[in-house]
Amino acid sequence: MRKRIVLPVLSIFTILVSGMIAAPASAHGYISSPPSRQANCARGVVTGCGDIVWEPQSVEAPKGSMQCNGGGSRFAVLNDNSKNWPAASVGNNVTFNWVLTARHRTSTWEYFVGSTRIAVFNDNGAQPGATVSHPVSLGGRTGRFTVLARWNVYDTAMAFYSCVDLQVGGGGGGGNPTPPPTSPSPNPPQSPPPTNPGGGTWAAGTAYGVGATVTYGGLSYRCLQAHTALAGWEPPTTPALWQRI
Repeated sequence: MRKRIVLPVLSIFTILVSGMIAAPASAHGYISSPPSRQANCARGVVTGCGDIVWEPQSVEAPKGSMQCNGGGSRFAVLNDNSKNWPAASVGNNVTFNWVLTARHRTSTWEYFVGSTRIAVFNDNGAQPGATVSHPVSLGGRTGRFTVLARWNVYDTAMAFYSCVDLQVGGGGGGGNPTPPPTSPSPNPPQSPPPTNPGGGTWAAGTAYGVGATVTYGGLSYRCLQAHTALAGWEPPTTPALWQRI
């Protein structure tokens, strides 16, 4: 009798552990424009980024950190200010655009320059859409600086982090600036990955601009927001990025 009880329990435990090991990394969200540091890594604009190239949406750590990687054990490269992070050239009012691959219920979205919180948006536990945009005033700041964005999940102790390097006004920008985000950001001009102007088959790792058309599963789609395609972001599953035509 004892063996008949123990063996099934061990079998169940083995199945659960195997499932945990085999499970793919969760997908969540990040700022796509102006390009965040992880977006620039995923697009190949910045090299030597490590695993963040494949998981720009996965910068998850406990709430309250002021580090670009959230202070976790992963993606520490995002905190390395010695890397040549491109600074997007913007005006004093910027729209930050998020792409969400898992739409967690949200408490707040926070934006910081240094230790100063410059904007907060309260969702009061609502579930966001597949894309989220926030108009933020930079408070008259000029020059080059970094904005830390924090997406605080409503019903867990976790948050998602994105750092965006900006240049307001001329001089000393460093890197290669990108146009102001008055519309979804085009691909950065410095050594971008291959782009698809239209007519080809969707492929992970390809940068698509707004209006690009692809085929997938025998159907045609038009790109709604500039991005670099990742596995799991196929057109049928990401209506915020692709429209069937």
